[in-house]
Amino acid sequence: MAVKPVDSWNTCLNTTLEQEDKEVFAIVENEKLRQWSGLELIASENFTSQAVIEANGTPLTNKYSEGLPGARYYGGNEFIDELEQLCRKRALDAFGLNPEQWGVNVQPYSGSTANFAALTALIQPQDRLMGLDLPSGGHLTHGYQTNKKKISSSSIYFQSMPYQVDPATGLIDYKRLEENAALFRPKLLICGASAYPREFEYDTMRRIADQHGAYLMCDMAHISGLIAGKQAISPFDFCDVVTTTTHKTLRGPRAGLIFFRRDKGDDLENRINQAVFPSCQGGPHNNTIAAVAVALKQAGSPEFQQYAKQVIANANKLAEVLVGHGYKLSSGGTSNHLILWDLKPQKLTGSKVERICDMVHITINKNSIAGDKSAVTPGGVRLGANALTSRSMKEEDMVKVGEYLHRTVQIALKVQEQAGSKLMKDFVAACEGNEEIAQLKKEVVEFARSYPMPGFDPTTIKSTVSI
Repeated sequence: MAVKPVDSWNTCLNTTLEQEDKEVFAIVENEKLRQWSGLELIASENFTSQAVIEANGTPLTNKYSEGLPGARYYGGNEFIDELEQLCRKRALDAFGLNPEQWGVNVQPYSGSTANFAALTALIQPQDRLMGLDLPSGGHLTHGYQTNKKKISSSSIYFQSMPYQVDPATGLIDYKRLEENAALFRPKLLICGASAYPREFEYDTMRRIADQHGAYLMCDMAHISGLIAGKQAISPFDFCDVVTTTTHKTLRGPRAGLIFFRRDKGDDLENRINQAVFPSCQGGPHNNTIAAVAVALKQAGSPEFQQYAKQVIANANKLAEVLVGHGYKLSSGGTSNHLILWDLKPQKLTGSKVERICDMVHITINKNSIAGDKSAVTPGGVRLGANALTSRSMKEEDMVKVGEYLHRTVQIALKVQEQAGSKLMKDFVAACEGNEEIAQLKKEVVEFARSYPMPGFDPTTIKSTVSI
């Protein structure tokens, strides 16, 4: 049977992005050029694979599938059911979990929504929870609030009391946590962080949680790839619920997962599933679930274990280089993929170092250090080795990266002195026309472009800008 012609109002449905929307296409190509031409050191970012990108851009995005496999609110979901079941199986396999003990919901749109759905399932509004304080390396969704404002929904809808690191060591003060928990009596204790360079003592936290009949939840978003790669302690031996993003060290698309115990006798499976849908979300993003499934297959491979091992080796080498230049690192170093660099001894803010690093095509993020009062002008920066390891860099390359970072800070110190004030606008103005910045940028771009680029072929980039 001959295919009928396309009506004029539908001709846009089968044209390429380049043909259909040159503005968006140009932005995409410019971003590809930026990624290829710089050193990506943000600990929460990574470069995903071509296969993941392809899966994320499939017609699976067309399908509505509210509900769970075999229990949908829409028809036509036979292949979506197959996909979600496959993704669930791969999630359990990637972390070596027994399906009789553990289940997983693969529908969360992100780590933050996964966390709020987990809280919704585990405790009631205004119940008490304890999570690592944001300036100590914790995450917003673990109950963060300031003296004046409840910042996160996890502190708006629940009563929150943080635990903290010891400012002298940069390590979590478990003794004080236990003392405060005895007074606060939480119903939920959260372990996991977004800027903590050391392992958690899951056994200690399990013991503290049990003292109060509390649930123990781990947000392993930052280290899930290291756990899947068998290079970090697994929280599954101690926790009731484990959440994660899928795009950091796990190297997948931007999404979330919630793992839950099935053998506790408290119906966690139904509670988690109900909390995700209909309590917190609508229809799943099936294209993203496909991409997650691809990433989880990769994470279960022997090659991924090699990757995870190299990430930690690279992070340790970068930390060694910075310490060798006399810089202070929170906790003195790292046991995972990230480094928390304290710049207060240099009298530089993390925001200024982030800004000048952008100028030389090194991408980092400003980050609070224990004791900081402002998240806008914090005293440190956070570095991660996961993305550069995805570009096949090894320890000897981290030496070069560390030297680039050292040179950038030294330039920043000179610029700050020239600026004559501590204001960001004066600092940025003093950077204009700086020859050292221009030279370092040239070296960084040349260095970055000499390494493979995951996910796309840089020789095909059609950028409208020059770097």
